[in-house]
Formats: sequence, C-alpha cells, structure tokens
Amino acid sequence: MNAAIIIAGGVGNRMHMDIPKQFINIYDKPVIIYTLEGFQRHPEIDQIGVVCLEGWQETLRRYARQYGITKLCWIETGGKTGQESIRNGVYRFRETLADDDIAVVHDGIRPMVDSSVLSDVIRVAALYGNGVTSTAFTEQIFRVGQDGATTREYIPRDSVRKVATPQAYRYGDLYAAYQEAFAKEIGIYGSSYTNTMMVELGHTLHFAAGSEKNIKLTTKDDLELFKAYLRME
Repeated sequence: MNAAIIIAGGVGNRMHMDIPKQFINIYDKPVIIYTLEGFQRHPEIDQIGVVCLEGWQETLRRYARQYGITKLCWIETGGKTGQESIRNGVYRFRETLADDDIAVVHDGIRPMVDSSVLSDVIRVAALYGNGVTSTAFTEQIFRVGQDGATTREYIPRDSVRKVATPQAYRYGDLYAAYQEAFAKEIGIYGSSYTNTMMVELGHTLHFAAGSEKNIKLTTKDDLELFKAYLRME
C-alpha cells in the first residue's frame, strides 16, 4: 500500500493574506485541493491523510467532499512546528500501514506535483527504502563569506541538488526515525524537514526525478506563477 501525508498545518505569514495560504482560492478552487487532486488521480496512491491547521479541519472536510477527494481517510491536527506536524501524520498511519508500505510526505502548498515525479519517488523508495524528488541547479552557487556580503568560494553546481517534496519512505523506517529524532532531539528544530532529519540520523537518501514546475507557494509572486502555469495547462 502507498499512502500520502499532506502537510497543511502552516499559517503562511509571508503571504500577508487573511487566510492560510493552503486555503487561498485560485480560479475558484483552494490551493490544497489542487494538491490533493494530484494524489487522488494517481493510481499508485491508495490513501491520503492531511495534517491540517487547527480550526480549519471542517473546512477541509467540506472541500474534500465537494471536489471528490475520496482517498482522504483522516485529517490530523498540526503541531507547533513543521516537524511536529509531520510526526503527527506519520504516527496517525501506524494502525493502517505495514512497515514495508510506502509513505509519501508532501507540502500542501506545492499544488503542481507531476504524476511522473510522484511515480518515480514511489519507485525509488520501493527499491531503496526512500526516494526524494530533486532537481539540478542551473545557476552558479557561491558560499557566503563571514561578513555576509562577499564571497571567495563557489560550489560546483554539479555537486549539489535541490531537494523538495514529494519524498517517499518505507513506513517502518520513517516511523522509527521520528521516534528516534524526537527522543534524542535530532533534526527536529528550525527549518528541519524529513529529509534533513533522516540525514542527521545517519540515513542515506536516494534521489528521484523532480520538476521545476513543482513550486512552493510562499509569497504572492509564487501565486502569480502558479496562475501562469495553470493558464498554460
């Protein structure tokens, strides 16, 4: 079985909107529904769980019914941090997923996940135990100097990758990793995410296919880019 854990617990202060960015309507449809539809349509996703911002659970349930998200099996409340929210979602699947099943973690504000990207993440995870979507850098990358304003060192761009969601993990490994991480307080603070936590715990990650269209909606400019992509489609 393959299940998706969609993280929609953020407030989105940088968007400067009155409602959380995952519930903003774009062409009369909430952002979170665009995201969920990508998983609903995918033949290899059997169940969907959403970690939702407190107070918005019933709104999400209504939207899910309205737009036919029939694979939605639960809505869990988000935590105080991003990692707490993901952990809540991972733990919620404990009763229904076997250790060898695949759990896909994805940001609710990445509404343009491509079907082929999702397929490849699942494929790589089935082979190696995990798969993280990634793309190559096209710009030059320089390391910031101690003054924060100059540089004398660059990083060869063929030696680095940009990693985002979706990320897929063998469920038993993921569950055990979150238990260990919170018990030892490793990889759970600041901007830590599942991928960085796994590396800090000593796991090797495996790259899967990515897409430049898989944008994260953080600012109003990102919303305009999302609209442009939708018009193109």
